[in-house]
Amino acid sequence: MKAVPLKDIKNELNHLPASNLVDVCLRLSRFKKENKELLTYLLFESSNEELYIDSIKKHIDSSFEEINKKSFFYIRKSIRKILSQTKKFIRYSQKKETEVELLLYFCKKLKDFKPSIKNSQQLQNMYNRQIALANKAIASLHEDLQYDYNLIIEDLQIQ
Repeated sequence: MKAVPLKDIKNELNHLPASNLVDVCLRLSRFKKENKELLTYLLFESSNEELYIDSIKKHIDSSFEEINKKSFFYIRKSIRKILSQTKKFIRYSQKKETEVELLLYFCKKLKDFKPSIKNSQQLQNMYNRQIALANKAIASLHEDLQYDYNLIIEDLQIQ
C-alpha cells in the first residue's frame, strides 16, 4: 500500500465528522507507542510546557541512575538510548526553548557522570555534538534567552 501525501490526508481529515475523527485518532494510537505518546503530549502536556520539561528531566535523572557502569560499552549504549529518548521528547514539543533546555540538561548530566566521559572519546564526541546542537538552537531564540543559555554553555565546557 502506498501512503498518500500529507496534503490529501489533511483535506480528508477536514471533511470527516468529529466522531469519526476521534475514532481515527484512537485507532492510530493503538499501532505505535510513539503515536500514543505524541497524542498524550498534545492533549495533556502541551498546555504546560514547564511541567513537561520537568517530567522529562526526571526521566533523564532516573535513566542515568540505572546505567550499568561495568564497562564503557554498556555506558555508551545506555547514554545513546537516553539521548534518543530525549530527542523523541524534543520532537513532540517542537519548541526551541524546550529543545535547548533538555539538551543542556542532558549535557549537564553527562558531564557530571561518573566515571568521567573524559575516559571515552565516543562519549566526548557525543557531548560535543549535543553542545553544538544546543548552540544552533540557541541562535534562533530571543537575545535575552540567548545570553542566559550561553552562560550555561560556558559552564558546561569541558576543561
